[in-house]
Parts: sequence; structure tokens; C-alpha cells
Amino acid sequence: MRFAIAIAAAGLLTVGLPAHAQDYPSRDITTVVVWGAGGGTDTINRLLANEMQQHLPVRINVVNRTGGVGGSAGMSYVYSQPTDGYTLAGISESNVTAGVQGGWEERFDVWQPYIFGGSPIILSVSANAPYQTLEELVEAARGQPGEIRAGASAAGSIHHLNLLAFQRGTDTEFNYIPYDGSAPAQNAAVSGEVQVVVTSLAEQQQLIRAGRLRPLAMMNPNAATLEGVGEIGSAFDQYPELDEHLPIQQAIGFAVRNDAPDEVKAKLTEAFDQAMESDAVKTWAEDNFYQISGKSGEEAREEFARLESLFAWTLHELGATTVDPETLDIPRPNGG
Repeated sequence: MRFAIAIAAAGLLTVGLPAHAQDYPSRDITTVVVWGAGGGTDTINRLLANEMQQHLPVRINVVNRTGGVGGSAGMSYVYSQPTDGYTLAGISESNVTAGVQGGWEERFDVWQPYIFGGSPIILSVSANAPYQTLEELVEAARGQPGEIRAGASAAGSIHHLNLLAFQRGTDTEFNYIPYDGSAPAQNAAVSGEVQVVVTSLAEQQQLIRAGRLRPLAMMNPNAATLEGVGEIGSAFDQYPELDEHLPIQQAIGFAVRNDAPDEVKAKLTEAFDQAMESDAVKTWAEDNFYQISGKSGEEAREEFARLESLFAWTLHELGATTVDPETLDIPRPNGG
């Protein structure tokens, strides 16, 4: 009798310990996007939420929590929540710079990322700006160092990093104005608050087609063709020195704390994989100039480790860090 009771009690404990993880999810999930509403990270997380919740018994609600540096305010909030998988972080590659900017004390390996993909970066100017070509903009910037206003998302973001690298490769200096995300940076360019804006082609395409922004160059070696606009050339054609620090590509998606239960990560992975295979996601990506990744698990962690190394040390070399990457044990790219 005692043996039977002991077995029964052990069975109850075995069932009881992981019960919450096994039942996951039993209530709605919240994705906290660390960048502003309307930007690429926000848009993609809303798309993913809509597709993933079709394969889950609950809804995924998306909210925005901006501020800090490198998205540190939103990340810190999510990291402070229980490790039960009910609060996710809507992230991008730019978040890996939070540590070297003094806003985040952890390495990025505390997260388990899920990567949707990314869109190529583009430099454009306001429709009423006097610059018709990239060469005209560069010459003007060289003649007026620090005077031409350039908008991009927050300090340390991929768009800020692209702007810094562009300045280095063209021997120019702009008056960088940071914004909470790509959408407000682009709105600032449309209104004339800034004259230059660096975001992604996916984010700018509608404003370019509407004639509210004038595209000057892609920030990678390849040209792009935009229907109704034509070919947008590569900045590398005029300034080959850009290849020292560019291109720097996007990796947008979401993350759960890496110490969340394996059962939770497995359920998220299953729903993510199904969402990435949906016609809605594939069609949206094709229509909006996004290259799909679909990475999760160790593959995604390795990708973000590479990005953390690249971004941290590139920013450090460009004089844009407040914390030495070595103090965070961030290795140099390619073991350099």
C-alpha cells in the first residue's frame, strides 16, 4: 500500500511540475515590439501574430514599448517578466547594440530569437530637397559638415549604423536626428524636418511611389527595381570604399527568454514554422521586398551572435559606443 501511494504521489509530482509548460499556451500571449508603431519590426510582428495565432488556441496581442538605446526599454521590460512564454519581445538586429551603448547589461544570448527576415536598406531625401543624385548630396555634405539633417531610428539601430558607415565611406558628416522607429523618421523626411532618411526599401516603398521621398541609392552592392519608379542604383557604384563597413542587413522577428521551458519554445517554434509557410507571409514578403529567413533554435541564436559581434565592433570602430565590447565578452567578428 505504501509503495502504491508513493508511486501515485510521484506520478502527481511528475505531472504537476511541468503542467504549466505542457498546457502552454492557456491564455493570450503579448508581443512587446521594442520599436515604434508602423515600422518594419512592428508590421512584421503583427503579421506573424495574425498567422501564428491560427495555429494556437489563444490570441497574440502586439503592443509597442519604445525608449532607451538599442530598444533597451522594451527588452528590459520583457526580460523582467516571468519566463513562461506569455510575454515575447518584438526585435530586430539593431537590438544587439544595446549593450555597447550602455542600455543593456546582458549578452544577446539570453534570448531565443525567431527570424522572419529583412529588407535591403535605402537612402532617400525629402521630395523638396535640392539633391537629385547621391553625388550631389555627398558634395553638399562635404561642403557643410554636420549641417544637413539626417533621420534614422534610434542610436545604435541598423539604420543609424548604416548612416555612420555611409559617412565613413564617403568622408561626410550629417546632423543625425534619432527617432523611435523608421516610420517617424520617414515622416520627418516627408515633412522636411530632416532632409535625408535611412530606412529599408520595404518601409519606404509607398512614400517613394507617392513621390513624397526621392530615392538616391541602395546601401548594398545591388540595385533594386521599384515598379512605377524604375531602378534604384547602388551607393557602392560611386563609393566603393563603402564595402569596408557595408552592407549591414536586417534580421527582424521576435524572441522569448532563452530560459523559458523547452515545451514553450517548442510550441512557439511549431506555430512560427507554420506561419512562415503560409501564403499570406510569402505573398506579403514578395510584395514588400523582404527576403525570408525562417530561422529559429540554435541557427537563429548563431545568427544573432554573429550580428552582435559585427554591430558592436563596427560601432566601436566608428566611435559610436559608450561601452567597450570586450568588457561584455563580445568576440570580434571572424575571430579578429
